[in-house]
Amino acid sequence: MRLTDSVWVHHDTCNVYLLVTGKEAVAVDFGAGTVLDHLADYGVERITDVLMTHHHRDQGQGLARAASAGIHIWVPSSERDLFADVGTHWQMRTLDNDYNLRQDKFSLLDDVPVHGVVPEYRTTRFGGVDVTALPTPGHTLGSVSYLAELDGRRMAFTGDLLHGPGKVWSLSSMQWSYSGLEGAAVSVISLDLLADRDPDLVLPSHGQPIDEPAQAIAETRRNLQALVDFRQPVPWDLGARLRQPYEELSPHLLRNRTSHATSYALLSDSGTALLIDYGFDMITGLPAGSDRASRRPWLASLDALKRTYGIDRVEVAVPTHYHDDHVAGFELLHEVEGSRIWAADTIAPILRDPLRYDLPCLWYDPIPVHRVVPTGIPVRWREYELTMYPLPGHTLYAVAIAFQVDGITVVSTGDQQDGGWIEGQRAEVLNFQYRNRFRIDDFVDSALLYRRLAPDLMISGHWLPRLVDDAYLDMLLDRGEELARLHRALLPLGEVDFGAEGFGARILPYRSVVTGGESLEFEVEVRNPYRRRAALRVDLVTPGGWRVSPRSREVKVDALGEETVRFTVLPAPGATRRARLAANLTVDGRDFGQQAEALVDVR
Repeated sequence: MRLTDSVWVHHDTCNVYLLVTGKEAVAVDFGAGTVLDHLADYGVERITDVLMTHHHRDQGQGLARAASAGIHIWVPSSERDLFADVGTHWQMRTLDNDYNLRQDKFSLLDDVPVHGVVPEYRTTRFGGVDVTALPTPGHTLGSVSYLAELDGRRMAFTGDLLHGPGKVWSLSSMQWSYSGLEGAAVSVISLDLLADRDPDLVLPSHGQPIDEPAQAIAETRRNLQALVDFRQPVPWDLGARLRQPYEELSPHLLRNRTSHATSYALLSDSGTALLIDYGFDMITGLPAGSDRASRRPWLASLDALKRTYGIDRVEVAVPTHYHDDHVAGFELLHEVEGSRIWAADTIAPILRDPLRYDLPCLWYDPIPVHRVVPTGIPVRWREYELTMYPLPGHTLYAVAIAFQVDGITVVSTGDQQDGGWIEGQRAEVLNFQYRNRFRIDDFVDSALLYRRLAPDLMISGHWLPRLVDDAYLDMLLDRGEELARLHRALLPLGEVDFGAEGFGARILPYRSVVTGGESLEFEVEVRNPYRRRAALRVDLVTPGGWRVSPRSREVKVDALGEETVRFTVLPAPGATRRARLAANLTVDGRDFGQQAEALVDVR
């Protein structure tokens, strides 16, 4: 059916829209692929590209036909694995004792080749059409809508964001955790963002063309807001969340009250901003799962930052530590805003090469770092001077960021300590995680650092800002000393001291991908657990048929010291996934067993 001079709709398992230029077309979604049997009906000889709004099977179960026809397949960034590597998803997806209600099982059955991901927030020419990709999570977390000026009309191809006035195609798709309605809540925000683009015509994946978008969007938004409020103890003003996401801590320091973890904006009189952390913006709840499609960064709060505070762009973003909820949005900030990423010298290596490390909460991809900042040395950004200090505790790879703004001395502490309430009084819980490489005296050291810095205000990743006085600093030191005392009381450190982590070896890189026939280089970091100089032997254990050189290394290490030894490994022929290596540690003749492992994919 023809909608306008250059836009047709083909009815399949979903609406497939054809944006026609001459004898070629760009398709939005693909259904079962029957459009390929009817190209002549639309005056088209070939489809050059297909733009997917989301990963559900009814949108793209025929994509194998598209690939065979040489059509370029473009998909939402966070959902690319559900197209290009869906076979792995099916093998890895939890089925037993499953509390993950996301409809990620409504995915393709087999992999399809993906030409690329759609550049979000930017206008790209596909075939003969300029298309802007707008993130509109809701029906799925990774959903996008496509905007295009065609035949004198501003058109929005919205996937399943809405079905018609007041209606959506599915409500069950919006339940992303066992008791949540995260998708319904964020759909309200996405509808507001769509309304801001003022489309003349909305074209859904299921439903009829919507000629009066403003009314349809408002009615759908109202009904979804009512459903969200039905499950809330008090009404949730999602409109205010979008329009007023920032809380002023001072005229030039803002707290993003919608993000996870909390992001802070330092404003310059030049009209630019520096962000401290930027993970998951404008969040309405974390979906179940840990796959890429369950974690979606976007830039929903930036319009309010620019509109309300006169900011032209985010010039710099700085992490307090490497965890995904603090850095997930950095790459998108760089791509869309041109933001430069500054990271402390202790954090930058992890952002650049996450596969090298066995650590929790790593982001899926390398993150560019444009400036590596030495710890302890002030660095200037615009009219401000910031200093990053090592802040081990929550993780070994964290910094406290100290600066002055509006006459206030501020220290940003990331996730170092939790804020809580006990019997009506605010209390602090020291947020140590052993796999983050917590060390016994870390919180003593951080309390002493805070005393030296003497902040007026401490800001953190998940808790409200805290005004600081001497009593609070004393309490943190007391808590740090008590935590250290408990560890020394519980661990047999006089006999064997592997620290709070409890292991004497680590292999780097932790994860490797290699082509068959290529060798690998490994470093093994080992710790002497004795309070005397000792002889350490490391034997590298590999799968059968693999060659390792040398098979073992011996090194003398000072009391409680650490050393690094190196090995070269040549995998046996044949593809394998997650082949396991191990480092067996012997100290002065005592065998401590296979203390560390590493994983290798051979392709």
